Amino acid sequence: MTDLDTRAADRPGALRRAAPALLGYAAVRALGLLALALWSAARDKSAYTLLTARWDSLWYTRVAELGYGYEVRLPNGDVHSNLAFFPLLPWLERLGAAVTPLSYADAGFVVSLLASLAAAWGIFAVAEHLYGRRVGVCAVLLWAVLPVAVVQSMAYSESLFTALAAWSLYAVLTGRWVTAGTLAALAGLTRPVGLAVTAAVWVAAVAAFVRSRSDAVPDGAHRPERAPGGGARRVLGMLLAPLGAAGYVLWVGHRTGGGPLGYLDVQAGWRNGFDGGAAFARFVAGRFTSFPGALAGVGLIAGVALLVWLYVVCVRRRQPLALLVYTGLVVVLALCASSYFGSKPRLLLPAFPLLLPLSVALAKLRTPRSALVVGGLAMVSAVYGAFWLNGSGPP
Repeated sequence: MTDLDTRAADRPGALRRAAPALLGYAAVRALGLLALALWSAARDKSAYTLLTARWDSLWYTRVAELGYGYEVRLPNGDVHSNLAFFPLLPWLERLGAAVTPLSYADAGFVVSLLASLAAAWGIFAVAEHLYGRRVGVCAVLLWAVLPVAVVQSMAYSESLFTALAAWSLYAVLTGRWVTAGTLAALAGLTRPVGLAVTAAVWVAAVAAFVRSRSDAVPDGAHRPERAPGGGARRVLGMLLAPLGAAGYVLWVGHRTGGGPLGYLDVQAGWRNGFDGGAAFARFVAGRFTSFPGALAGVGLIAGVALLVWLYVVCVRRRQPLALLVYTGLVVVLALCASSYFGSKPRLLLPAFPLLLPLSVALAKLRTPRSALVVGGLAMVSAVYGAFWLNGSGPP
C-alpha cells in the first residue's frame, strides 16, 4: 500500500476510536500508581523517588544535566560509563527542564507518562489495523496489566522506545515509509534494541519491493497504479532507519577511541554482552540448587516457554513480517544478553506483538467477562508492581 492509498483509506476520528483504549490504559496505570503510593508509604519510602530517582533514572538525569563523560570505577575493575545510555530521553529531559520549571527528574517522569500514552495509542493502531477496534482495546489493556507494567510510568526509556517502535511499525503496515524510517531512527537513539525496528523496516521494505516486481498481470494489461515516487520513499525510509543507532554508536566509538566497536567496550564495562543465552541458562540452572530456588527456576522456564509459544502462535497466524522480525529480535536480545537477569522482564516490555493472539482471544469474550479478566489482572499487576519496585525492582 502506498502513501496515497493510505491517505485515501484513512478514517476520521483516530483519537476518538482510540479513546476507550487510552482511557482504560490510564485507569489501569492510575491503579498501579495508587498501589505503589500506598505500599511505599507503609514502608516509609517515597513512591515518586522510586519512579524518578533510582537505578537507570539517575544515569539519564545525570546525562541530561552534565552531558556524557561521567563514569564510576568499581573495586573489581568494572567501569560504568554513562555512554552506555542512549541520548533521546536525556535530550527530552533537558528540553523539558529548559522550557518548564521542572527538574530533570520531573521532566523524565512527564516524558515517560506522555510516552506511555503514545505507546498505548500506537499499540492500539497496530492491533486495530490488523484485527479491528475491539482487539486494539484488548491489546492496550493487556500491555497495561503486564506484571512489570509499573516500568511504563518510570523515568526509564521503555515507554518512549515502545511508542516510537509501535508507530514505526504502524507506518510500515500502512505504507508510510519515510515516517517509518524517521521513527526507527529516533527509536535507535533511545535504546540499543532500536536495531529491531530498523530490521523490521528493512525487511518489510525489501518484501514490498519483491512483491512489486513480481506482480503478475495478463498480456496487454496495465499494472495496478502506484503513487509516483513510492519506490523512492521506500528507499529513503530504509536509509533513514539506521541513522539514529549508527550515529550514536559511531560517535561513542570516536569519543572513546575504540572505533566502530567502541560501544561494545562500554557495554562490557557494565558486564553486558550477547552470549546466546549461556549466562541466562546458567542463572536458571543455578535456581535448582535449593528447594525454594527450584520453584523460581520452574517459573523462569515456564516464562520462557510461554514467550516461545506466543511467538510460534504469531508465526502460525501469519502476523506481518515486520512484526515478526521486530518481536523476534526484541525477545532474542532480551533473553540472550548477559545483562543483569532481573532486568529481563522490563526489556521484554516493547515486545507487544506477542500480546496480539491473547488480545484476539480476550476480544471474543463477552464484555462483562473480559472486563472481569482485565480487572483481576490489573489488581495483580498493581500489587506486584508495588512489591517489586519496593524490593529488588529494575536495575
